[in-house]
Amino acid sequence: MKTISNKSKIVFLSTFPPTQCGIATYTQDTIKGITNVFGKSITCEICELVDKPKADPTQAFTLNTREKAEYAKAAEEINKDKNVKLVHIQHEFGLFGGNYGDHLLDFLNAIKKPLTYTFHSVIPNPNNELKTFVKLLLSYSNSVFVMTNQSKEILIKDYDIDEDIITTVPHGTHIVIYETPKQAKVKFDIQNKIVLSTFGLLGEGKNIETGLQALAKIVKKEPDVLYLVIGKTHPNLIKDGIDAYRNKLEALVNELNLHNNVRFINRYLDIEELLEYLKATDIYLFTSKDPNQAVSGTFAYAMSCACPMVASKIPHTREVLTPDSGILVDIGNADQFAKAALKLIANENLRREMGINAFTKMRASSWENAGLIHMDTYKKLIKNPSDIKYSYPDIQLRHIKRLTTELGIIQFSKISVPDLDSGYTLDDNARALIAFCMHYKLTRDKDNLPYILIYLDFIERCQKPKGNFINYVDKENREHVEQNAEVNLEDSNARAIWALGTVIANADILPENISKKATKCFLNSLKWIENIQSPRAIGFATKGLYLYHYAIPNLYVAAIINKLNAKLLANYEDTASEDWQWFENYLTYGNGILPESMLYAYLITNKAVYKKAALDSLDFLMSKTFIDGNFKAISNQSWYHKGSEPQQYGEQPIDVTYTIQTLNAFYNAFKTPEYKHKMKIAFNWFLGKNHLNQIMYNPVSGGGYDGLEKETINLNQGAESTVCYLTARLLMEKFALSELKIIPLIKSKTGVAINL
Repeated sequence: MKTISNKSKIVFLSTFPPTQCGIATYTQDTIKGITNVFGKSITCEICELVDKPKADPTQAFTLNTREKAEYAKAAEEINKDKNVKLVHIQHEFGLFGGNYGDHLLDFLNAIKKPLTYTFHSVIPNPNNELKTFVKLLLSYSNSVFVMTNQSKEILIKDYDIDEDIITTVPHGTHIVIYETPKQAKVKFDIQNKIVLSTFGLLGEGKNIETGLQALAKIVKKEPDVLYLVIGKTHPNLIKDGIDAYRNKLEALVNELNLHNNVRFINRYLDIEELLEYLKATDIYLFTSKDPNQAVSGTFAYAMSCACPMVASKIPHTREVLTPDSGILVDIGNADQFAKAALKLIANENLRREMGINAFTKMRASSWENAGLIHMDTYKKLIKNPSDIKYSYPDIQLRHIKRLTTELGIIQFSKISVPDLDSGYTLDDNARALIAFCMHYKLTRDKDNLPYILIYLDFIERCQKPKGNFINYVDKENREHVEQNAEVNLEDSNARAIWALGTVIANADILPENISKKATKCFLNSLKWIENIQSPRAIGFATKGLYLYHYAIPNLYVAAIINKLNAKLLANYEDTASEDWQWFENYLTYGNGILPESMLYAYLITNKAVYKKAALDSLDFLMSKTFIDGNFKAISNQSWYHKGSEPQQYGEQPIDVTYTIQTLNAFYNAFKTPEYKHKMKIAFNWFLGKNHLNQIMYNPVSGGGYDGLEKETINLNQGAESTVCYLTARLLMEKFALSELKIIPLIKSKTGVAINL
């Protein structure tokens, strides 16, 4: 039985796979990006452009572009669906019948839904007829997307289009897990080759001849070069089964004696295989010969896979490719292509730097980020835009597992490659232990248990005879005295208490050997916990003590909680004023743990003074981090000092996650709806609701990006950021499931739902 959905719909007027053309693929990927981010409340459907009737249509709507009468008919069919809120036309002049494709006007005159376009071609210096037609198209919409700033400038200057109706959205790219070409080549057994590549539907415009002519010059100096020509010939160019263009290329290979240096991959590759080939590429040759080509998906995809580029000068490459990520050459100039390629072949470090720069630059143009840009414009065109909600991405453990060795979780990552030299810290392993316990509680996935044991063993290995802990172990499993002799290791030590308490609170579902090991470490630490002085360490330790007390009520543990939080309360009473209700004269990192600590002290002791401090300090913190309906973490550049203005940039995932954890604890205690609402707002920071309008995680691996700066994102995915993103995502999953009544909230001995 067909399920009826009341979700809002966006209809794309476009070609669509299995049709093999760039616009079909572009539309498919655009929809995927929008759905990944907003699929909870938006459904994307296709009005498929075909050139002959389809016996068995697979899309919601179909438009036979060769039949003029079909244009109004398709529009009327779309009009009947009340859930369709917007029609997005992928516009290329050749897609539609008539002069300049003017049969489209019949559709535009009949459609009653709001409209927008993506212009895939923006032709400079138009004649009067073309200029008039483009302006007529936009008179139906007052909204258009283009993919480069140059296309925007052409519309403004050559077509007199109002800048305010133009949205620039870079050609989308697929997020991949970064690998060096050396690593990626192993999959194809080409690790002993310098790999050049070009891909796409082949045709004269791709100008592969120039790549082959350049290759003939390259192999004279570098005989171990392999040139991959990836992709089928464009189906429109194959006549009566004869592939004239490919025959021409193969003849050129024979003529230049390049049999051992060229490999034609004559297939239409699925995206995953294509991306693997691009990651295995040492140098990408972009050989297009169209000087007016506004945008190239192949160029964008290659850069996004960390390919150093040698590229023809077209508008897209001139705008995007900078000297730190590739080399621009004249169209069709084989000598320049060969010279540039040889320069890169001779310098592996330069290739690596260029590749990383290209990869970094293109993250902003991921399909998910393109989806965010599209939605910002859609919301201006449709009714009730507040109905559009973020969707939560799949929970993905790939990167956190990659960071984990038999010893523990590695501290840092260079993009997504674990940096073994950075060693291991107590902080990170404690955080990872908490996250995996949360995941196990939600899923009962037994694959979690070895990781839980690794992180727990690391904590046990770091514990000293007096019950406290060292914080750092190097890659050789050695302690570094200088990194374990810092004056204040209390914060990292107290995080270990929090992690141990988490394990103990889950003793009913974990293997006995794990809970016993955690209990032993926890009890050994009690002798020094009550002497903690650092405010955040008090908060972390209190959380662990509370969790232990939840599982095993203990008067001594309750007394320690009271003693520690009496110190924290004294700080608050000494510092707080009418306009600064806080425990210190500044807001730094992990601020939420301080009001949360007061909350746990109240839940244990029932003292009203703790409750008041908890609520007042939380309200104060929220007033400084929730601005105009969005979450903004305290800047790590100079922190936020009393009496000064806060810095605007330098936000880290750890602060977002602490905020979500704190709001979760307060919601569980008091059931105030505003706390749950703010949790969702804070988590949306990861999903792109931040000042750069970009996602803060890798959806393929689950890696969390290390920081949000003024103009860029730090794409390194270290343990702290990755675990913090995972923890926040798990908390939101727990809430989503509880709202659906799939799982109950867990009650403590006091009757208050606890935060695990």
